[in-house]
Amino acid sequence: MNDNFKSGFITLIGRPNVGKSTLMNAIIGEKIAITSNKPQTTRNRIQCVYTDDSAQMVFVDTPGVTRARNKLGEYMVNVARHALEDVDLVLYLVEASDYIGKAEQHIMESLKKLKTPVILVMNKIDTVSADEVIVAIDKFSKAGEFAEIVPISARNKVNIDVLKEQIIKYLPYGPMLYDEDTLTDQSQRSIVSEIIREKSLHALSEEVPHGIAVTIDTMKKREKKNIWDIDASIVCEKASHKGIIIGKGGAMLKKIGSNARYEIERLLDSRVNLKLWVKVRKDWRDNDRMLKDFGYKE
Repeated sequence: MNDNFKSGFITLIGRPNVGKSTLMNAIIGEKIAITSNKPQTTRNRIQCVYTDDSAQMVFVDTPGVTRARNKLGEYMVNVARHALEDVDLVLYLVEASDYIGKAEQHIMESLKKLKTPVILVMNKIDTVSADEVIVAIDKFSKAGEFAEIVPISARNKVNIDVLKEQIIKYLPYGPMLYDEDTLTDQSQRSIVSEIIREKSLHALSEEVPHGIAVTIDTMKKREKKNIWDIDASIVCEKASHKGIIIGKGGAMLKKIGSNARYEIERLLDSRVNLKLWVKVRKDWRDNDRMLKDFGYKE
């Protein structure tokens, strides 16, 4: 390892749906974090690793910062808050807008207390004009203190290389923290469950997704065959939601399963036999034991 090599931990923070997971996937070059335009898409602290010849960046994607309405919400707020501690750099993601709402003001107040450098990443510049981007940068630069401001489009991968250069600038010199071929600290089971949850978020109506979790009941590879057998449960809070998830004649569940299977097969580089079940667990988002069972542990 050369003496000029840098490595460090970078936290991504921002309100829900601002594009944190999309940005992380764009930087890593692989799909690690699930994406959706619905709140609570990212619930856990997900670590992804990007390594090149000059640096290793360990990204911590966090849940969007929002007001907690139940124990799951409290867990998510705590995850986001703890992710700001003991890191080398914070990327604060915002949309290219001249409107700074209460959520942004709340986050900026938290960031002002940090000694860690903060890069303001202005995402979705592809959705507004160049003049509007300039106005938005001016507005945010007056509202907070940032080491750098980098306008990007995570979806279209615009200025991602510029952002990487700015990140490296603020990382300390040091050896690799993970093997160079590591992309994430998530297990295969965890990624598979998140893929199923993502496809559920995409397919279902507004009132259902907040209240679903996905558990992998069994996941085994057949002996001497490149086939995985996976049984998974989509857990919801109400019997009426179960009906929506299954759909008329099982059509919705079939759609979720088909979309998830395609992506899981790409992940595992194997054929997949996926069976989905739907279970009702009333008010699981306010039940400590069930939250722990579904993987939401401090």
